Amino acid sequence: MLDQLPFQDADSGDYNIIIETVKGSRNKVSYDEDLKLFKLKGILPAGASFPYDFGFIPSTLGEDGDPVDVLLLMDEPVFPGCLVPARLIGVIEAEQTEEGETVRNDRLLAVSSVSRTHQSIQNIKDLDEHLLTEIEHFFRSYNVMRGAEFNVVGRHGAEQAQKLVAEGGKMYQEKENK
Repeated sequence: MLDQLPFQDADSGDYNIIIETVKGSRNKVSYDEDLKLFKLKGILPAGASFPYDFGFIPSTLGEDGDPVDVLLLMDEPVFPGCLVPARLIGVIEAEQTEEGETVRNDRLLAVSSVSRTHQSIQNIKDLDEHLLTEIEHFFRSYNVMRGAEFNVVGRHGAEQAQKLVAEGGKMYQEKENK
């Protein structure tokens, strides 16, 4: 079912975000495409947790072969598998090195369309610099715990995030048509 969900709602223009791991959780949950369910992938060490809900945009593929990743700002955490309509506000562009192979593994940033707390945030530049630094630090630390390296190569606004989703949608379609 998730593989048939479009990445963007045609009527509202909101992007469809599927939550995998919820804010405050040490449990890393991922959607398993083969099993068609959510699966526990790992557990972060004591003291580490996800800063916001984390998930993906369906019907997209990133360079790493997985759906495009999204960190979602909203008022309260939801649950794994929840569909959250959102607007993209930017992207943290990054290279991830694992087992000697380096690929782009960007992290899109989005705000829930129904958020009250973050409703005024329209672009990455609306976020506090310290918050962005903390988010980047989380992803670096998370990857070190997994034996991987996460290097930030840039930050860009909503337009670049939208472009990456469109490219990810094309990559997904090409894979499906093979």
